[in-house]
Amino acid sequence: MRDPSARLLRLLSLLQTPRTWSGAELAGRLGVTPRTVRRDVDRLRELGYPVHAAHGNTGGYRLTAGAAMPPLLLDDDEAIAIAIGLRTAAAGAVTGIEDTSLRALAKLEQVLPHRLRHRVAALTEAAVSLPPQEGAPPPADPGVLALLAAACVTREKVRFAYTAAGGRETRRLAQPHRLVTVGRRWYLVAYDEDRADWRTFRADRITGPHRTGVRGPERALPGGADAAAWAMDALAGGSGTIRARLLLHVPIEEAAEHVTAWQGVLEPVDDRTCRLHTRSDSLRFLAYRITLLTVDYTLLDPPELAAHLAAIAGRATRAVRAFTP
Repeated sequence: MRDPSARLLRLLSLLQTPRTWSGAELAGRLGVTPRTVRRDVDRLRELGYPVHAAHGNTGGYRLTAGAAMPPLLLDDDEAIAIAIGLRTAAAGAVTGIEDTSLRALAKLEQVLPHRLRHRVAALTEAAVSLPPQEGAPPPADPGVLALLAAACVTREKVRFAYTAAGGRETRRLAQPHRLVTVGRRWYLVAYDEDRADWRTFRADRITGPHRTGVRGPERALPGGADAAAWAMDALAGGSGTIRARLLLHVPIEEAAEHVTAWQGVLEPVDDRTCRLHTRSDSLRFLAYRITLLTVDYTLLDPPELAAHLAAIAGRATRAVRAFTP
């Protein structure tokens, strides 16, 4: 690549990916010698980009955190993803960053090429955000989420206060693993050091978190489960070996007003329906829990649950028929 300015931008784009590049790899990508790569890296440092170089067989170049954030280079898909994410944040999905998101979005859209601005506008016009409903879950604190996300990446243990559903507050020491979103709620999947077991914590119930500076071992969830599946199991109506799925014939925003955490976990399907995951050790109790739903639904599985629901419906029908006002 003969044009020095174009080569410098291409080098910067490569270094902004989260990995370490060897000098030979960068030289091959840019079509230059390793010596030219070293000169270009020095030029980036002069411009304020914190490029770290490590020597040895596992060494290479990577972009590290500096005193100020340098300009970023984004490809088309990355720019669109950030613009859509900022619009979502501006709608209040996370508390306290609405105005900041709008300012960042304004800066981004000012420099977006026309072809990308048109795509972003089309996507945001097609996706409409509803205002928070009465009784909707509280939004997550961005500072708490940011701290927990950083601890997940570094495997750093975190201390925090946690308020249970009944109002009891406890102090916890945990090694964060992943953050999971379920509907409008954020959950932390973490290894609880005090209980020597995995736990799922609602992020809006976590207060006063602070990083300890102590890193834990790399851990995997039991059975090789991913964090989303683990959180779904932990939240879907408590414990139990019998799992059920229902299709609720209302949008997830409306279902969230009627379905409690005791009844299960909601999952969006489209703008008119959502799924409910729940479980128990008893088919009879599972059927009872489902009949408390105040929205229309269709049983998806397991098929053996249908007989118990039919029995409850039959008793209710006979009771109405025998009723004399």
